[in-house]
Amino acid sequence: MKVTYENKEFEVEEGTKVQELLKNEIENAKIEVIACMCNNEVRSLNLELKEDSKLELIDLNSKDGMMIYIRGIMYIMAKALNELYPEALLTVNYQLSNAMFCELDNMKITDEMIAKIHSRMQEIIDKDIEIRKVKMTKEEAETFYKEENTLKGRVQVDTEHEYGASLYYCEDYYNYFFGVMPISTGYTKLYDIVRYKDGFIVRYPNWKKPTELSPFVENKKLLATLDEYEDIYKLIGINTIYKLNRETKRDGATDAILLSEALHEKKIAELADNIAKNKSVKVVLIAGPSSSGKTTFAKRLGMQLRLNGIKPVTISVDNYFVEREQNPKDEFGNYDFECIEALDTKLFNEHLVKLLNGEEIEVPTFDFTVGTKRYNGETMKLEPDEILVIEGIHCLNDKLTSSIPKEQKYKIYISALTVLNIDYYNRISTTDTRLIRRIVRDNQYRGYSAKHTIKMWYSVNRGEEKYIYPYQEEADSMFNSSLIYELGVLKDYALPLLKEIKNTEPEYAEACRLIRLLTYFESIPQENISKTSLIREFIGGSLLAD
Repeated sequence: MKVTYENKEFEVEEGTKVQELLKNEIENAKIEVIACMCNNEVRSLNLELKEDSKLELIDLNSKDGMMIYIRGIMYIMAKALNELYPEALLTVNYQLSNAMFCELDNMKITDEMIAKIHSRMQEIIDKDIEIRKVKMTKEEAETFYKEENTLKGRVQVDTEHEYGASLYYCEDYYNYFFGVMPISTGYTKLYDIVRYKDGFIVRYPNWKKPTELSPFVENKKLLATLDEYEDIYKLIGINTIYKLNRETKRDGATDAILLSEALHEKKIAELADNIAKNKSVKVVLIAGPSSSGKTTFAKRLGMQLRLNGIKPVTISVDNYFVEREQNPKDEFGNYDFECIEALDTKLFNEHLVKLLNGEEIEVPTFDFTVGTKRYNGETMKLEPDEILVIEGIHCLNDKLTSSIPKEQKYKIYISALTVLNIDYYNRISTTDTRLIRRIVRDNQYRGYSAKHTIKMWYSVNRGEEKYIYPYQEEADSMFNSSLIYELGVLKDYALPLLKEIKNTEPEYAEACRLIRLLTYFESIPQENISKTSLIREFIGGSLLAD
């Protein structure tokens, strides 16, 4: 077979393992190599080559590499916990500041318990034990699950689209993890496990600094929002794909849809009530990462404000860019339209102050073609019963509204904070939910391919990490825009788009991962979804569309 690595082509025998073929490159790498890319698909280092292949090595200084590292350390934690406390019911909940928050549903966690788990984890890592992937046909898997009476990885055989099942074994311990795993336990040397709240966190490095553990930063408001939604969906009885699929097969997930929508309406009404009670608030500021549903949320919040006797008036930050020649540039020499310095904050604040004082302003319209503000005679004045609603990437940053007193501002952070898990060991990333939303919306409204959206996603995330996440705890309230049923709806829109991506394209690896995730969901028809649902912002058919 022909193998290409770093633009060099050579022949190898069928069945050669990547770790053997590229042994010198792996051992001499500056940053530890943990997996490989074969024909633009993430694969294990013990992959046996069976066709002509283009290879790349994946190290820890990459998002793919760190995702594999995290899976490895969580697998080792689960193995250690199982050995020490086999009766423990573990739930891996969500990610917090380069750490995974976990809970035990049936045991109180103590410092002594955490110390024992940490010690056992270190022993497992020091032994560098092989982690092997065992594949089964669907028939073999059905027999296995009947005999073992376990739900570990059961989601693989409960869907008609999956052809078999696989589990990762380490000595006698087995478990299912979604995605590629390190080939042995010795790859995950840097970690910590710490008691936290009613559970514990497993800490790991950031892919940008893979050789150090960054300090754990508490996000109390974010954690409280996640906890609240998780508790609600536990009460509803849906917190895993298995349970959602069961409801979908029973009644098309009607209850899940109605309860999710009712929860959104309740939370939006509570936000409007809080704003109305505070008579000093004159400006509502909304910020959140891409595909959080900010547009629909703002309109639904506006309706609830009107029921409180307050008329919302919007002003667009996009009309307050600086003149093009004044716009800062990024490290690549391109105009950086996302940084706050790209906005004419001086003029914006002058206009806000005038509006809040009851004065009239002439509203600019930014001409993006030539890069300048234009005045077309459009004026604006705020009446006593009106309130400004502003949505934008920098709305939680006080630099945007520096001239407005704090008591006159109410800040809202919105994001799709996914609380649905694949199973009790595998969480669904909030970022994945937003990416799938965006793939569908970009195609529906902008005609973009999934390849285009995935290609741009890294840049989008980089902007969020710089300009939104550092300020999220500044919010007065947080709104979780996720809907427990949404991936079952988005599935039928996203899958055909993802399948258009070929294995000759760099975006293929991400497409494969998302395809596999979506195939675990039973399809949920969109007919039963309200025309004012936030998910309509992505699939279409919204009564709130512009």
